Amino acid sequence: MPRQTLDREIHHLQDEVLLLGSMVEQAMLNAIDTLKRRDLDGARQVYNNDEQINEKRYAIENRLMILFATQQPIAHDLRLLAAIMEVITELERMGDYAKGVAKINLLIGEDDTPIPTREISRMGDLAVGMLHRALSAFINEDVSMARRIPQEDDQVDELFNQIYHKNVTAMIANPSIIDQANYVMWIVHNIERMADRVTNICERTIFIATGETLELNASDDEWSFDNDE
Repeated sequence: MPRQTLDREIHHLQDEVLLLGSMVEQAMLNAIDTLKRRDLDGARQVYNNDEQINEKRYAIENRLMILFATQQPIAHDLRLLAAIMEVITELERMGDYAKGVAKINLLIGEDDTPIPTREISRMGDLAVGMLHRALSAFINEDVSMARRIPQEDDQVDELFNQIYHKNVTAMIANPSIIDQANYVMWIVHNIERMADRVTNICERTIFIATGETLELNASDDEWSFDNDE
């Protein structure tokens, strides 16, 4: 494959990554919006649309595998294509988080569980904004931006902690709401993990541009919630 053709294939893959990213961003925003409005039909649509995100991820992966097999890329091209493989995996997982929020909305159903929608919306806006800028940095190989974005994760973590402490206080005062409080924690956990995974994209950006592998500052907290079904 001539250099010009390889460059064209790489640009196409980058465009597809941006498209997948926009699908994930919209999925999370829609999941939170339907939660705020307690729109179960909308939540069902977000849940089912996750299949489109999965299909897009695998389509990009298949195209990458063809390039690996036929071109045997080296140096910068190899780092870039390997990074794209990792980034689309991160994006697919973020799509699962949006699906998880929609799933919880469906589990809550018609119950009048109080939900801190203001804080959740703020968390979602921050996480989606981080992702949008991280993908821009990734495509442009903007190392400076890639180093700055993970610092914003502190704001997401702060909101997570606020909701966590409010939930604990509420459960102590009224143990009968434990199940409802857990639903809230599942929601904010998914959003918090989305922001954490943005850091992984930033690390890949630095790897492409410099060949340097490092861990940027982000939350190491792990929770045992599983909402991917």
